[in-house]
Amino acid sequence: MNRSLRRNVIGILSGAVASAALIATLHHGVWSLILGVAIGAAYSAALRPTRRAYADNLMAGGALGVPLWGLITVIAIPLLSGQMPEWNAEQMRQHFPALVGWVVYGAFLGIIHQALQDGADHFFGEDAVPQVPAVSVTKRIVILGGGFAGMRTAECLEEKLHTDFSVSLTLINETNALLFTPMLAEVAGSSLEPSHISTPLRSALHRTEFIRGVVAGVDPENRLVIVLGNGSAHGATEGRVFPYDDLVFALGSISNYLGMTNIEKCAFNFKSLFDAIRIRNHVIEMFERADLECDPALRSSLLTFVVAGGGFAGVELAGALNDFAHGILADYPRLRANELNVVLVHSHDRVLPELSESLARYAQEKMELRGVTFRLNTRLVDARPGVVLLSDGEIRTETLVWTAGTAPNPLLKALPLEKDKRGALVVDDALAVPGEAGVWAIGDCAAVTDATTGQPCPPTAQCAQRQAELLASNIVAQLQERPARGFHFDSLGALCVVGHQTACAELRVPFAPGKFLRFSGLFAWLVWRGIYLSKLPGLERKIRVLMDWTIELFFPRDIVQTVDLK
Repeated sequence: MNRSLRRNVIGILSGAVASAALIATLHHGVWSLILGVAIGAAYSAALRPTRRAYADNLMAGGALGVPLWGLITVIAIPLLSGQMPEWNAEQMRQHFPALVGWVVYGAFLGIIHQALQDGADHFFGEDAVPQVPAVSVTKRIVILGGGFAGMRTAECLEEKLHTDFSVSLTLINETNALLFTPMLAEVAGSSLEPSHISTPLRSALHRTEFIRGVVAGVDPENRLVIVLGNGSAHGATEGRVFPYDDLVFALGSISNYLGMTNIEKCAFNFKSLFDAIRIRNHVIEMFERADLECDPALRSSLLTFVVAGGGFAGVELAGALNDFAHGILADYPRLRANELNVVLVHSHDRVLPELSESLARYAQEKMELRGVTFRLNTRLVDARPGVVLLSDGEIRTETLVWTAGTAPNPLLKALPLEKDKRGALVVDDALAVPGEAGVWAIGDCAAVTDATTGQPCPPTAQCAQRQAELLASNIVAQLQERPARGFHFDSLGALCVVGHQTACAELRVPFAPGKFLRFSGLFAWLVWRGIYLSKLPGLERKIRVLMDWTIELFFPRDIVQTVDLK
């Protein structure tokens, strides 16, 4: 039986049988059956078959039922009926039978799907796994970096070269997962579990060889990449050398402290998953210490949180920390809301320069109403333990987070290649490094100019991903001796969460160059969550994040510290 047909049939049958739970609780008969069948087909198509994984499918299916209940029963059905969803306790109690039905449906779906899959394997044989033909490798493509740009490049090359096994693909990254940075502030604000926004590169890339290690250097003359792996049992670091024919720089960026060494020592970084975890746990530590502190001045210092930088990262982090801090006050009855102070310091006259002025003013007003303090036209000049020095005064605080600047990966400094004033590699319209055959750069590592407008491209994730798609096409074009194309991309818009159930959105209108649709509030927040959830790689991660968001509606933020701050 055809592989795709088999999966569809299994999904439809398992969804149809499991939908009995929906019919019994939703009371919509035919529509419940249709909904159950559709979800079953989607579940089967998205799942990778595994033999006898009954417990895993039971848990995954049951967990899937909770966000489906929230999206369909709590939100979609009232909206389709011409009503606005309500979140009061009485309505939640009325929806409880439907929640049970969705969880039972999901659990049955997982179990029945696994049983039908095992039965099909028994009677028709297992799904045929494509065999990789034994061919000699004539071209080696090495990608440095596993962020949005690097992973997307590997995915596109896998798609375009799926039948050409003479080309080998290797991706080298310091960590073994792609971090979904748009949701990083929600980890710092204790809305999401850290691992739920990280996608393992090994499971996401099917043909690409993944190497975990730190790129120590590149030898363009001999076309070699030097990689330091994990330390051995004796503490020594083992180095490996990887030859390449084509090399892609997609190493991303690091925080740029503009030469202010004291700030670098005192401030929290906000680039990695570990940074977000450290910030969250530090905030909890400040609350624990403030709860025992009798001196009002010292308690005020402990409960003051300063964020430097008014771009997307700084604004979203300030909003998340403000929500988190006010959300956990109930666990500290001796502390008062008026003792909390989240301060955002920005060197310009308005925050969010990436958005229109009207949306930026809206974001500031909403955040101020919720207690965030803005220090605009103000620069950080120095810091020492317990004090942040500004251009117009000082703030007593034990918490400073830096989001005010980035710089390309420092590895680029040692390369004998042309760089711009930021230290990014200069590339041509086709994203190739001039004068170096087979060397390419994208994302934060590259100074990319739009081939149509002549304007520099912004260092955003959506731009980096489009660069990755074009780069993969140009590498394949080079292999097939076809001309490369220049990079051009019209921004799709921007989204920014500014606090509890509030966001700003600026989305490009299709087929209308230069026209943007601007809106804000609850609807923009729902759009933010919907768009970024759809972009989060992997069905499993989507389900986990939906679970976290659903739980957040009914339960307070968790204050368990997950790392040892010492």
